[in-house]
Amino acid sequence: MESIGDAAIAAVINVFIAIAIIFIGKKIAVWVSQLVAISMARKDSDPALVGFIASLVRFAILAFVFIAALGQVGIQTASLVAIMGAAGLAVGLALQGSLSNFASGVLILIFKPFKIGDFVELAGTAGTVASISIFTTELVTPDNKQIIVPNASAMGGIITNVSAKPTRRVDMVFGIGYSDDIDKARDIILGVLNSDERVLKDPAPQVAVAELADSSVNFVTRPWVNAADYWGVMFDTTETIKKRFDAEGVSIPFPQQDVHMHQAGE
Repeated sequence: MESIGDAAIAAVINVFIAIAIIFIGKKIAVWVSQLVAISMARKDSDPALVGFIASLVRFAILAFVFIAALGQVGIQTASLVAIMGAAGLAVGLALQGSLSNFASGVLILIFKPFKIGDFVELAGTAGTVASISIFTTELVTPDNKQIIVPNASAMGGIITNVSAKPTRRVDMVFGIGYSDDIDKARDIILGVLNSDERVLKDPAPQVAVAELADSSVNFVTRPWVNAADYWGVMFDTTETIKKRFDAEGVSIPFPQQDVHMHQAGE
């Protein structure tokens, strides 16, 4: 009876110690996760990555605390760890695609090839980045379609970030007739560009004869603009140059076809 009583007292003590381990361990897990979050936030890490890493640290500590508490009450944890490892391996094999998206999401959040608000081309589509999660990236196309791209697909191909640089070059081609004055046409194009305040002075816009085509002399026109002005400058310049060419008598060739009709002999 005395040995049974001692064993019961020891068991009760172990249970209280296990409860204390769990209680203190939870406090430590929360404190460490908050410390990690604060440290990452000070380094301007992505908020989604901060939350993910902090949660990962907290759950890892809680798992260790849970195993330690079970060991304190006499449960053999070696077999439990082996079972958890085998289960994790099975789940990992079953979720290979999801884990690939997960790993790619972490890489996106760490290396930041693009951020929310950037216009990007990836995985065969293009749009403005609306959100970045651990598994997917959400794009919104210019015609307001929502596209969900798996992160593995995003990181598995070429990423073109149109918004990465503050300035862009607008590439345009304008053709004139062979009988028109080249110098006059060049002056008209440069005048249109220089009068547009959105066109940057440095680097200076480039206007040069690029091709003697079948029916036209083609000028390559390359002004530099702020990224936000790209489409506006392209559309406005095209319209203004057409009007100036018309006003100055500079022709713009277009495809023509002569049709000859012959009357068959009777």
